[in-house]
Amino acid sequence: MVKLIAILIRFIISRVVVIIDQDMEIVKYEPSRKDEWDSFVLRSNNGTMFHLQHFLDYHEDNKFPFHHLMFYKNGQLRAVLPGGLDRLNIYESPAGASYGSFVIGDIHFNETLEIIDLFEDYCWDEGIREVYLTSAPFIYQKELSHNLEYALLYRGFVYQRHYISHVIRLHETDDILKSFQKTTRNIIRRSLRQDVLSIEESDSYEEFYPILVKNKRKHNAEPTHTLDELKLLRKLNGDLIRLFLVRYEGKAIGGVVTFHCNDNVLLCFYIAMLYEYQHLRPIYRAVYEVITRAKKDGYKFLDTGVSQDTRAENPMTPSLDLIFFKEKFNSRGILRSTFWKKLK
Repeated sequence: MVKLIAILIRFIISRVVVIIDQDMEIVKYEPSRKDEWDSFVLRSNNGTMFHLQHFLDYHEDNKFPFHHLMFYKNGQLRAVLPGGLDRLNIYESPAGASYGSFVIGDIHFNETLEIIDLFEDYCWDEGIREVYLTSAPFIYQKELSHNLEYALLYRGFVYQRHYISHVIRLHETDDILKSFQKTTRNIIRRSLRQDVLSIEESDSYEEFYPILVKNKRKHNAEPTHTLDELKLLRKLNGDLIRLFLVRYEGKAIGGVVTFHCNDNVLLCFYIAMLYEYQHLRPIYRAVYEVITRAKKDGYKFLDTGVSQDTRAENPMTPSLDLIFFKEKFNSRGILRSTFWKKLK
């Protein structure tokens, strides 16, 4: 009994460190609120393309058990949380996207904590047993802050897993080529001189997709999207999704698909080539062209995506060869982390 009372006292103290404003409420998302949701994401501090309802609309009906939430304070939208709730009452954010978790403005820590506490109260009321939250890495923020991460940790969330992604800084040098490793610089300069490869911005996903499938299967993986889904994403999002196709003697031999995540970061979502043309170093040229375009367009970072060994039993196992390749372009590793909390 004494131990139970002590636990209750610690719980009560932890919940009243910050007084929860009773004017804050959660509203479950409905399609009629789509414009309000997307407008908030675009002006938020940490929102990305993957948080937009406009992006999530490409999924077929009922493919994911979506359960998106909107947080209002005194009638003003202060946060959104895209996610899904499965049959086991496990809530996961994102659902059907790369990044999820809370999208917030550049708000004070006190309000961040209010949002998390209100969400946890909602989970208890809804019978939600576990929560998984995977946010975009910190470079996606307009104003750098770890308020959200610290608030989650303070409220008992723990890191469930980490993936490593590699990022190239674009805004700290005028000549990006000089920052690459010497061998990489030489490969790119030789390719430019020889002029046997052409890089074109293309909508020919039918040519690129078989290359992608073949490339993924070599690493015991499958593309995240079907060909039809990729084409639909392009149709729905226009120039926010682009394909840079590499050709040799007119034949498509590789390419990079980029996603405009937000004004800070361009993401290389797919990078693939036909290995029989590896001697031509098509991906070196393609990545260089993407970097050059991204820098010209004013992005601060190019995210080259996660670098995990998909054949390993442990999903956190790094792909050392892939990391070695990315580091040739002066990239640095950053974490994409998932928070977890068991409620019941």
